[in-house]
Amino acid sequence: MLTDAIKTYQQRVDQVLSQHLHNLDDAAPTLKAAMTHGALLGGKRIRPFLVYSVGNLLNVPITTLDNLAAAIECVHAYSLIHDDLPAMDDDCLRRGQPTVHIAFDEASAILAGDALQTLAFDIISTPIDGLSPKQQLAIVKSLAKASGYQGMCGGQAIDLSATNQRIELARLTELHNKKTGALISCAVEMALIAADASESDYAALMGYAHHVGLAFQVQDDILDIIASTEELGKPQGSDEQSNKSTFPQLLGLEGAKQTSQQLVDDALSELTKLPYNSQLIADFARYIIVRRI
Repeated sequence: MLTDAIKTYQQRVDQVLSQHLHNLDDAAPTLKAAMTHGALLGGKRIRPFLVYSVGNLLNVPITTLDNLAAAIECVHAYSLIHDDLPAMDDDCLRRGQPTVHIAFDEASAILAGDALQTLAFDIISTPIDGLSPKQQLAIVKSLAKASGYQGMCGGQAIDLSATNQRIELARLTELHNKKTGALISCAVEMALIAADASESDYAALMGYAHHVGLAFQVQDDILDIIASTEELGKPQGSDEQSNKSTFPQLLGLEGAKQTSQQLVDDALSELTKLPYNSQLIADFARYIIVRRI
């Protein structure tokens, strides 16, 4: 069921993204091609999955969720394009394909990231059937906060400053709650806003999202050690080669695995507070720590 749902939502958001990119004029064809390469390179579409699955749980029409899912994936795609740049993580592979600055050039990659970020806010600031202006403004604010200084960009800055240093576990956790966790939490929050959810539902599902977001990153750190380059779609061992602090480095591999399992258990505990059948997102939490990609 989970595999089918991930595939269905992946295909759906890819269709929405493709349409938005197709609708751009051809004034800057290289930029448009670089944006398309970065946005449609593949991937499980984890953040759109959470938008769709939580929205469905709360009875939000799927057509209302489409642009929310597309927007958050645009932001995620932009972040990956910029993360791969020589000034950041300097990676040449992403999902088994050349990164944007390799497939095109650095200037095109920078512009493609910038343009995908602004496309995201264009998408969610355009009127959406089923959402009030107040809801859309709240969604815009949620995505902006998760993407910027208080979220993803702030986390990346901490990550860069921590390279070649050994940092404390609390600082590493803060780093990844921002760099990875903020956008995952935002995916859930966007669906909650669209549903006009109750305070109790909001608290439980945001608690779930917080634990899942950190578990996702811990598992990424583990996979960087135990998975192959072919499985990862990017160079294996890149964290170690870049001398980054990771959860396995601080906790040991087994300690990191125990931490990821505890985070999933905590996420599942939050779901027991809901008066709905939350099996799909419960299965997703379990999937986080058994995935190989």
